[in-house]
Amino acid sequence: MAGVTKDDYLALVRELQRHDHLYYVLDRPELGDADYDALYRRLREIEETHPDWVMPDSPSLRVGGAPVAAFEQVVRDVPMLSLDNTYDAAELAEFHGRVVEALPGEAVPFVVEPKIDGLGIELWYQGGLLVDAATRGDGRTGERITRNAQTIREIPLRLAEPLTFRVRGEVYFRLADFAALNEELEADGKPAFKNARNAAAGSLRLLDPSVTASRPLRVFLYHVPEGEAFAPTQWTTLERLRALGFPVCADAARCDGFEAVQAAYEKLLSRRERLPYEADGVVVKVDSYAQQRRLGATAKYPRWAIAYKFPARRATTRVRGILVQVGRTGALTPVADLEPVELSGTTVSRASLHNEDQMRALDVRIGDAVVIEKAGEIIPQVIEVLKDRRDGGEQAFAMPQRCPVCGTPAERREGEVARRCPNVRCPARVKELIRYFATRRAMDVDHLGPALVDQLVESGLVRDVADLYALTVEQLLPLERMAEKSARNVVAAIARSRAPGARTLRRLLTALGLPHVGDVMAALVAARFGRLSRLAAMSPEEAGAALEGVHRIGPEIRESLREWLAAPENGALLAKLVAAGVDPEEPAADAAAAAAAATGPLAGKKIAVTGTLGRKRDQVQRDVEAHGGVFARAVSGETDYLVAGEKVGRKKIEAAEAKGVKVIDEETLYRWMAGDLPDAPGGGPIGEPGGSNP
Repeated sequence: MAGVTKDDYLALVRELQRHDHLYYVLDRPELGDADYDALYRRLREIEETHPDWVMPDSPSLRVGGAPVAAFEQVVRDVPMLSLDNTYDAAELAEFHGRVVEALPGEAVPFVVEPKIDGLGIELWYQGGLLVDAATRGDGRTGERITRNAQTIREIPLRLAEPLTFRVRGEVYFRLADFAALNEELEADGKPAFKNARNAAAGSLRLLDPSVTASRPLRVFLYHVPEGEAFAPTQWTTLERLRALGFPVCADAARCDGFEAVQAAYEKLLSRRERLPYEADGVVVKVDSYAQQRRLGATAKYPRWAIAYKFPARRATTRVRGILVQVGRTGALTPVADLEPVELSGTTVSRASLHNEDQMRALDVRIGDAVVIEKAGEIIPQVIEVLKDRRDGGEQAFAMPQRCPVCGTPAERREGEVARRCPNVRCPARVKELIRYFATRRAMDVDHLGPALVDQLVESGLVRDVADLYALTVEQLLPLERMAEKSARNVVAAIARSRAPGARTLRRLLTALGLPHVGDVMAALVAARFGRLSRLAAMSPEEAGAALEGVHRIGPEIRESLREWLAAPENGALLAKLVAAGVDPEEPAADAAAAAAAATGPLAGKKIAVTGTLGRKRDQVQRDVEAHGGVFARAVSGETDYLVAGEKVGRKKIEAAEAKGVKVIDEETLYRWMAGDLPDAPGGGPIGEPGGSNP
């Protein structure tokens, strides 16, 4: 770029790093999204013009790179040890007694930290620059996930001091972000994560860093293996890490004596339901590194630390009824209406049953005694039916054949777990779509809370998301709890979301809830069309044809988009958005990243699994999708491979073979992913068989 010097570029790098730290670590942003995005686009333009200037700590690394075939193994010289744990106050007192007895006559301060329920990580810095990162693994051996770690914006890529050391911590999801991720997965017909820990582990271990970058992972750092070479105590280590720009949990406490340790535990337990992250207890550590060294460790556990766990989040209650909620994509979700019960300090009267298949598998009936668990979920879930308590008066429940809100006949497509209301004008769908449209991961519209959305739809002011952009202060003022300042804030927030460059086409397509179009597919579609007005000007047939040849987009998704556009109300919606000035485009750099993310050794292959596998099923799904494959919920004639684990009935295998589906084992699948076998399938676009099975 003419007139730009390398010093200008370096200053821009530092400025963006400062704003990242203010936003992600200190929660004190100075810039709005549009201003930040403008700075970031300028950075990318400079780097494209001067690739030799790109710094190893450039904020552009946060978007991830090309997918990797497999993670390398990292062997540590200082292992990440497990912790002994207890739920019992008496056992905690015994731990304290052993420590004091081993250090006679010495004062023994402790540090009490929340036990974050995430995935352990270790970062390596050389000369102040992040050079490597690995998962905990088995403690001694982990997986190198450096490129994924670079996408976590809380992790400094360069420190203010040129230090060479290692730092350890926990990668996690904030509970609000976890709930939003699950909502998106379920809307795309994918299984939700059971808890926030699984979501963090799965996201950090994706082979495609660009997908990891799309998920709002967080991290707390709390341990430096160099110990006294870095700081004399655990508490001063936390203070120094914070001063260096690392995110450190503000809920840690330094305690003098056993009573102070107990008080710190009780304080955190009392706040458990209000914490923004999932914690399953506290970690109690001897503060002094010199004392830690003298206490030593057993073969498995350090003698200077223990995990004191919170009580399990489970309760038993009874199902009073089963309700059906309608989501933004029309998915009908069964929810158990429960006799109110106390669970971890809150009164619970609703619990998710997820979907029709899950409800059937549980065989839950109205009147059943059930066990519920929070397990990191915002809404508790039913995990067990106590069938031995049945007295014969229980009533089976069948999912409705019509939408319970608008009465439209419900549909369930082959291979999907959800039954859906197809009516895009269904008031329940419109409300949920607007709520999602306004979320940070979509169009990021402040001040559009659930109560206001209800009023907007019920009053007739808003019938679709495009109507938001026609709202005026005068229209909002008659609504409940709407003063003039609040009304102006709402209108201004909506206007900001359509400002040129404020949002990308990918985010808008995701926000609209198109069937089968989640983050990854939205990126590919956005990369093809470039801006909304181009898509809106095409006929359904022209749009479908335009996607032909786009890697990973096969007939199924092209037909799905064509059908969506062919519905008169949807074509009208896009035209209405463009007329309202909502015409986001997809930056060239983002389009290039989407194209790079579309390749993989399983590209376009539909893969189903059955039986007991060595890995959790959701992990297999993430790995398949990260390598370009499509995870199928059921075996059909379009399925390419069935991965068979243990305890599989012969009839299932024969049924798959009768449909021409090749049966493979889990090892073969993962060797294909790693490129270890010459007969890996390669691939065509999603929705196409892509050639004969080997």
